[in-house]
Amino acid sequence: MADLIPPFMSKGNPTGAEPVPQAALMNDTQNLKVPVQPGKTYLFRLVNVAAFAGQYVWIEGHNISIVEVDGVYTEPAEASMIYISAAQRYSFLVTTRNDTSSNFAIVGSMDTSLFDTLPDDLNYNVTGWLVYDDSKPTDPPATLDTFAPFDDMTLIPYDKQPLLPEPSQTVELDVIMDNLGDGANYAFFNNITYKAPKVPTLYTVLSAGDAATNAEVYGTYTHPFVLERNEVVQIVVNNLDPGRHPFHLHGHDFQALYRAAEDGGTFADANVTEADFPATPMRRDTLVVWPNGNIVLRFRANNPGVWLFHCHIEWHVTSGLMATFVEAPLDLQKNLTIPQNHLDVCTAGSVPTTGNAAANTKDYLDLSGQNTPPSRLPDGFTSRGIVALVFSCITGILGVLTVAWYGLAKTPDGPSESGYRAPAPAVAAGVDHAAGSHQKEPIMVGAGPGGSGVSHA
Repeated sequence: MADLIPPFMSKGNPTGAEPVPQAALMNDTQNLKVPVQPGKTYLFRLVNVAAFAGQYVWIEGHNISIVEVDGVYTEPAEASMIYISAAQRYSFLVTTRNDTSSNFAIVGSMDTSLFDTLPDDLNYNVTGWLVYDDSKPTDPPATLDTFAPFDDMTLIPYDKQPLLPEPSQTVELDVIMDNLGDGANYAFFNNITYKAPKVPTLYTVLSAGDAATNAEVYGTYTHPFVLERNEVVQIVVNNLDPGRHPFHLHGHDFQALYRAAEDGGTFADANVTEADFPATPMRRDTLVVWPNGNIVLRFRANNPGVWLFHCHIEWHVTSGLMATFVEAPLDLQKNLTIPQNHLDVCTAGSVPTTGNAAANTKDYLDLSGQNTPPSRLPDGFTSRGIVALVFSCITGILGVLTVAWYGLAKTPDGPSESGYRAPAPAVAAGVDHAAGSHQKEPIMVGAGPGGSGVSHA
């Protein structure tokens, strides 16, 4: 990542095109073989540890029974294929067949809709096998025309936790991508792109006293929201971007109340009410929002801490698609102490451990000097742009006038009928002997009546 981030976050990549993976792997390899016995049930734990690509996953000749997502046990749900984004986890049961006549492919196929370019030499699939008989062939999987993954919104948690009460705080986040003054492409929640504070947010909580309940002390560009202990919080994400985004909440699993279809617009456009939400919502900590769609999440703030909410595509973390939830800060002050070795690491790295986001320890509401992203691109032309445009126009006009003047000017010999000067007569090459000496005839190479040849002038 260290080598890839500088060119990614540069004016040389104004569209924000993410680096495309070089390969898909399964347990750090390809052609993985999983030996199985007939008539048994196996538990598989699947984690997408990728920085970017989602995967469609299926096992040929077998259905799976989903029993857990992101650490939340579920009622068993049968599926033939799942979609797993970066950071998501699934556990599922596979019951093997009763015969050993064939081996069956385990297939992961990268979600190429995320990629701006599709390299010709990239194999988008990774294949392993359920091996019933090692002496039998491991045939390549069949090609699919379309993907039809299981809808994780239909899962029911095993504990059947009911829908939480209506929220006391709703956080609405609009997602866009745009360029800033340095020419690079950034990601934004509500027109704010994340910029790390000078003092880590948790350390600001612990040093701010009563001011810790004021979101301003954490800085503009951490995009902070202060939550009271045990309040019900609702997050509405409106994806105004044409790409998929897996949104992840630290410190909690959330109830997934609603997900619009692709191009479903904002939640305000959906005409969905409290009565439309499921009585027992699916829970997990990472949920994909479809392109130009929206999601609605709900959780109870019962875990004091500083928790990020962000897209789990690592390139979008780098480009700033993050917000910060500061949960029960006064409780944190009472119950949390930072170990000295943590403070020593900060000291060694010249990172201050007290103060607001700008490292101001005297006035926590004074954010002068806080870390900021590049400035916005100006509206219209700058003075330098105006000067450049004027000189470009003048140069262009002079060029047109010059061409026109030369085109209309007469040549000294006058124009020929065709408008071009007649060429001067050709002089034949020969040997000239002075004062009555013998003169050789010039020889010219040309085409005679019978084709190419040599003739005498």
